[in-house]
Amino acid sequence: MPGPSKTPQPSPADPHGAPPVLLRHATEADLPAIVTIYNAAIATGQSTADTEPQTVDSRLPWFRDHSRQSRPIWVAQAGGAVIGWLSLQSFQGRPGYNITAEVSAYIARGHRRHGVATLLLRHAIAACPALGLRNLLALVFKHNAPSIALFTSLGFQQMGYFPRVAEIGKRERDLVIFGLRLAGDPPPRSAARLPRPAPRRPRR
Repeated sequence: MPGPSKTPQPSPADPHGAPPVLLRHATEADLPAIVTIYNAAIATGQSTADTEPQTVDSRLPWFRDHSRQSRPIWVAQAGGAVIGWLSLQSFQGRPGYNITAEVSAYIARGHRRHGVATLLLRHAIAACPALGLRNLLALVFKHNAPSIALFTSLGFQQMGYFPRVAEIGKRERDLVIFGLRLAGDPPPRSAARLPRPAPRRPRR
């Protein structure tokens, strides 16, 4: 399994000589930073269906449910500070789905849209064969344009569309499921972009 890796160039968050970004497995000592980053994402109403801030204690079972051998959490660190994280978690929790994992990534304020998420996601994709994974899924709100751009830029395809399944900030939101096939063969034709259902005609 790939060990911690260091980018050979300065951090993409700052092209003017900022400390390089180190990608490594998360430890429990990183959990306060992970929760801080996640809570900042909750406040945007854009990237998670959680609507209330989380605590370190409340996220501890979630953290301990991951493992380096099968469902890791990686952090991106620069200048001694955690600036982002990515997790792989089991899909549906049933053994038949063990070849598939759901990926989530969150980046600290001030480091978003500077390539940190791309570094983390590329690292995760490269690690998947050693983890026994053949598919990655990402659940993204339709109004989260930066995340959609991130996943599609790395080959994820739209596999599902669920209109108005979430209520965030008193607004109903659509959910899009993106998938990446890692085993080398192309996804089935049915995994192509799904058409949105036609509106029903009112009864007369």
